Amino acid sequence: MERKKLIVVGAGMVARRAVEALVERGATEEYDIDVFGEESRPPYDRVALTSFFTHYDPDALLLGDQELWSRPGVRLRRNLRVTEIDRVEQCVTAGGVRYPYDTLVLATGSYATKPPIPGNDLTGCFVYRTVDDVAELRAYVQQRGKSLRRDVRGVVVGGGLLGLEAAGALRELGAECTVVEFADRLMPLQVDAAGGEGLRRLIEHLGVQVRTSTASSAVKANRHGQVSGVTFADGERLPVDVVVFATGVRPRDELARESGLEVHPRGGVMADEACRTSDENIYAIGEVACIADRVWGLVGPGYTMAEVTTDRILGGEATFTGADLSTKLKLMGVDVASFGDAFATTPGCLEVAYADPVAGVYKKLVMSDDARTLLGGILVGDATAYTSLRPMVGADLGGDPSAWLLPEGAAPASSAALPDEAIVCSCNNVSAGTIRCAVSEGGCTDLGGVKGCTKAGTSCGSCVPLVKKLMDAELTAAGVQVSNALCEHFDVSRAELFEIVQLSGITTFSELLAKHGRGNGCDICRPVAASILASRPGAHVLDPATSALQDTNDHVMANLQKDGTYSVVPRIPGGEITPEGLIVIGQIAKDFDLYTKITGGQRIDLFGARIEQLPVIWQRLIDAGFESGHAYGKSLRTVKSCVGQSWCRYGVQDSVSMAILLELRYRGLRSPHKIKLGVSGCARECAEARGKDVGVIATENGWNLYVGGNGGFTPRHAQLFAEDLDDDALIQAIDRFLLYYVRTADRLQRTAPWIESIEGGMAHVQDVVLHDSLGIGAELDAAMASHVAAYRDEWAEALADPEKVSRFTSFINAPQTPDPDLAYVPERGQKRPAGPVLIAEGTIPVRRSEPASDAPPSAEAGQNGSTSARRNGATLALNREEQS
Repeated sequence: MERKKLIVVGAGMVARRAVEALVERGATEEYDIDVFGEESRPPYDRVALTSFFTHYDPDALLLGDQELWSRPGVRLRRNLRVTEIDRVEQCVTAGGVRYPYDTLVLATGSYATKPPIPGNDLTGCFVYRTVDDVAELRAYVQQRGKSLRRDVRGVVVGGGLLGLEAAGALRELGAECTVVEFADRLMPLQVDAAGGEGLRRLIEHLGVQVRTSTASSAVKANRHGQVSGVTFADGERLPVDVVVFATGVRPRDELARESGLEVHPRGGVMADEACRTSDENIYAIGEVACIADRVWGLVGPGYTMAEVTTDRILGGEATFTGADLSTKLKLMGVDVASFGDAFATTPGCLEVAYADPVAGVYKKLVMSDDARTLLGGILVGDATAYTSLRPMVGADLGGDPSAWLLPEGAAPASSAALPDEAIVCSCNNVSAGTIRCAVSEGGCTDLGGVKGCTKAGTSCGSCVPLVKKLMDAELTAAGVQVSNALCEHFDVSRAELFEIVQLSGITTFSELLAKHGRGNGCDICRPVAASILASRPGAHVLDPATSALQDTNDHVMANLQKDGTYSVVPRIPGGEITPEGLIVIGQIAKDFDLYTKITGGQRIDLFGARIEQLPVIWQRLIDAGFESGHAYGKSLRTVKSCVGQSWCRYGVQDSVSMAILLELRYRGLRSPHKIKLGVSGCARECAEARGKDVGVIATENGWNLYVGGNGGFTPRHAQLFAEDLDDDALIQAIDRFLLYYVRTADRLQRTAPWIESIEGGMAHVQDVVLHDSLGIGAELDAAMASHVAAYRDEWAEALADPEKVSRFTSFINAPQTPDPDLAYVPERGQKRPAGPVLIAEGTIPVRRSEPASDAPPSAEAGQNGSTSARRNGATLALNREEQS
């Protein structure tokens, strides 16, 4: 049977969702699908456009599994614009070539508009819509700043969602910024006057100037034709160097107009509830479609249209009956949410509001006239209640509605109160009933399973807490006991706590406790929170917000030993070290009389360093080019390797180069437990890779990847995960495996028990990592790219901060006085702590010896050390979880 032709015009987020839905439902058995996109990149996440300024990698924004575009029957044509639709012959023209279709889907989206004012096309004027727009803006600001030799002055015309995103982008670039809005408040379509005022205070507190009720009349140029200022309607002139227009978007309906399709007078291709246009063979979805006399300008409704269109193409009867227009976003670190009848237009409705100008918080609920039914709301500054409130729109809120607004009363809604038809995940249009069904009938018993089955929580992630509540409620109703509390102070698991910190932007333990916990914390939750908070880009383990929470080892960035001294472990990637490096380490060990040991991870440990010596030792190591080996943290330890193809006659790949690449990529990656890797250059496996969390073994065709190998009390052999991967595929697989482990494992859970405990086991992890079954691959890739880009050596940063260096003292009132209780005895040409020696015949007591007399001047003993108030050293107790 001759295959049908299906063409999608446009390659944005909604277009991709349509193709994904078509493939999932088997449309490629009947259709060849061609997707035409004008941009050079595959579909990417426009919602996260500002993150491009942080990641500097447009590929980090790519949506979903890129294998979609290599599926049989699917073809993505990039850099190819459709210029004509011939409805009679049923074909489109692109690049001078005509392509026939049986079904056509218009997903051309919208374009950014500029106000019709003089000078809007000068050099230095930009819009904020695509990756190319952002890249051009960034390049111009950086170049202009160099030529001016001062901070660039920018103005954003438009104070809506895009405008504040653009303002955040300019601030990321170090530019001064002013937002100009014609309306009397920021975000006039999402928040009311009081909410706009609260938002204004928060934005101005971040260093952005705001001018509302202001109309721009012209952009002025200097003698070089570059932007030099903006003139307002009242005659005032603001000197600026760059202008970003964010005054709205218009549907890209020109193709439809030229082909004779019916178009709304205000823009948008007219379509019915089936998303079908005036031509029965042509559908319109996303921002270009006008359904029910309106254009739906959010990605959630666009995804719903994509699903409806897919169903109709395959013979179904789905209809688009509207969509949730709720919005929740973080603008420049400020939470803003709007849902339901936010502006209280329902006759007789009541408004319940709470405002705290000092904290920058404004919250409002719109209730029915009897104060029982929730109709909508606005949250500014604190949107933690959004995920619970939004699905309750139209339902009985119960009790006192003000309890949802007060800081101490914002308890989550009872998931049982949500009607089945309530939309929980607006990005993917997943209802509460669908999630319950996935648990009760689909057999899903964990969050990962529910996500994979329903796609809820796999896009923006804001609904994940509510999805988890619904799942737990359903399991409880079925008689399954559910408890994942981290400790008595937090009712969430370590994985959920990680997600809370990532999504909320919380930076301190006290804030985390206040919003999501209780009490003062304990030795379980405090180190967990410290690790999570220290994982944020730019954070440091000794920052004031986290230093007091850290494990004993993290607290001083060294491993505490049995006698109260510490070990120093510089990083030696892949075990490869130069003679000069060996000499430096040897000289330091000699100068400070340290015990040296080559470890099983192919590094050199230096034992016996006193706490006041650590900064001096590390300064010398860093000056010689070394960096922290993170032997003290729950993070990557080592990547062990054999000599591989470089020297060994059996080697088939360069294992040393790969080991170094992996160690430098994952250094500093904090995780639920320590992580070890190994790379062997052939099947003889000299690096013992199959005993590591991640093992890599060379083959003639590439690399075999093994995961889940652990030592410890219960040794585990790693299992084969993927075969014959090339370098890029190997690195991506390890990236995703490690980050999925970091995000979902419990505290102190190694990779082997994590794989065993996660629902679906190894097969599930393979599906997530290799096939992106949860649709989070791009998110994991972006997170790893962010980690790599943000890495800074912890010891180098600590030494540059006098306050952090001041921590490293043995005694408060005698900073350089060594602990007089330290005693050593000689053994095999080095020293070890004095104490009983265990041998086969029994225990032999050993006499205490005096401290070494040849220590360097900076470490000489003082006379009054025994009477000084002791801060660290021997008085510090080992953390009960782990020393190293």
